[in-house]
Amino acid sequence: MSDVLTQIPEIIQNHIRDITRSSGLPNNEESVAQIAMAWIEKKNSFEEKIESMNMEEVDTLEKDSDKGAIVLTYSGSLLNVGPNTEDGRNVEYTSVGLRKDVPDILTNENCKLKSDLIIDEVAEFENARPVKSTSQIFKIAICKDADITQEEEEELLKKTATVIMDDFVEVNKTIMIDEDLE
Repeated sequence: MSDVLTQIPEIIQNHIRDITRSSGLPNNEESVAQIAMAWIEKKNSFEEKIESMNMEEVDTLEKDSDKGAIVLTYSGSLLNVGPNTEDGRNVEYTSVGLRKDVPDILTNENCKLKSDLIIDEVAEFENARPVKSTSQIFKIAICKDADITQEEEEELLKKTATVIMDDFVEVNKTIMIDEDLE
């Protein structure tokens, strides 16, 4: 097993192998190590960006909470779960970007959380197409500011998700460049 892979929680290592198989990269230990290193870089980026954007990590977001969240899944996908309004939540799902078996980006308006968002559980949605659920949740981040309006919170969540995704794209480019050099 790759030394890099051992730096990732054991429960996520299988997701790294699955991503490698569906990435288009050779299905070997070198590719697994590349994907694992990318996952670590993405996790670090997520943590740095949420801190710099005045957000905090939590273990749970209750389904009926008015707050929104940025969620990182085991597979490295990102969810921007908007604040809960009377019409529901706007949810944007962005995949890990290397997989060929899931869409890159999906947006759902006016959907609801089927259950609370909880670390190590899947995120499930009602009134969402085509993403009804995700892989297990690795991290959840919410806005620290309790006095923020829903409009301000939605804007902060979008901005944070965009900044994180820009970093994710750059990380993915390094994997593709490495592959092209071989």
